[in-house]
Amino acid sequence: MSIAAFSDYLILEKNYSKLTQVAYQKDLELFSEFIVSEFETDSITHINYQQIRLWIVHLVDEGLSNRSINRKISSLNSYYKFLLKSEQIEANPLVKHKALKTDKKVQVPFSETEIETVIKALKEAKDYEGLRNRLIIELFYATGIRRIELVQLKLKDVDIANKTLKVIGKRNKERFIPLIPSVVETLEAYLVQRNLLATIVDKSHLFLTKKGVKIYETLVYRIINDYFSIASSKVKRSPHIIRHSFATHLLNQGANLNAVKELLGHSSLAATQVYTHNSIAELKKVYANTHPRSKK
Repeated sequence: MSIAAFSDYLILEKNYSKLTQVAYQKDLELFSEFIVSEFETDSITHINYQQIRLWIVHLVDEGLSNRSINRKISSLNSYYKFLLKSEQIEANPLVKHKALKTDKKVQVPFSETEIETVIKALKEAKDYEGLRNRLIIELFYATGIRRIELVQLKLKDVDIANKTLKVIGKRNKERFIPLIPSVVETLEAYLVQRNLLATIVDKSHLFLTKKGVKIYETLVYRIINDYFSIASSKVKRSPHIIRHSFATHLLNQGANLNAVKELLGHSSLAATQVYTHNSIAELKKVYANTHPRSKK
């Protein structure tokens, strides 16, 4: 009963997506199965930390990465925080738990040249798919939006007159992002072609396939990967790398960290600060080339 109540809490009060709620529930169910097999109890409500530690050891033995284990423990922690808040338990067994160490993944952004090369390659696109793909790439780089945010964009979210885009981010949080003139120009050209489609099924969505149905995340990934394979030799070529490039290039040009945070839709500065290592490298380069006492 408590797991079902927790699932409702994630959706109704925390505004988590259905996908996130399902992931949390699966983690709790896996832990519950372990507890049943090891301790012959069907309740995970009143559990001590040693029992959780045994599950962690079990997951390590199963070959799960530290990152995956940390995510599962994070689900457990959220569950026990919920039980504590609803006064179903008196203490969170994970209150003193420390996450397993993980290797930091360094995301290498696309260079400005790589992005410009791809946009120029699509410059002459006049057909529907060509214009759509160009707009997708330009929007990613001009706004820094997430892949799921782009897929969910509606026609009503675009305000051409005021050159703004309304984005629904995580936990249904709204933010408004300004659109640069070149993106507005591509957007207007795309909308003309969109209106000429023979069939439009998902009328409210901005981005559609040729069959008139809304685009999907794997298609967007494929578009980015295919086009950037022309201009970049990077192993990872994804929408997230363009988002990473957006933030890094803004910071390199002196943008305020708080402003970048708002544009990205981050809830805290800590999430935005992961992008600063590249801008610091750029600052070092500028410093080395310009300071009078720097060795050139």
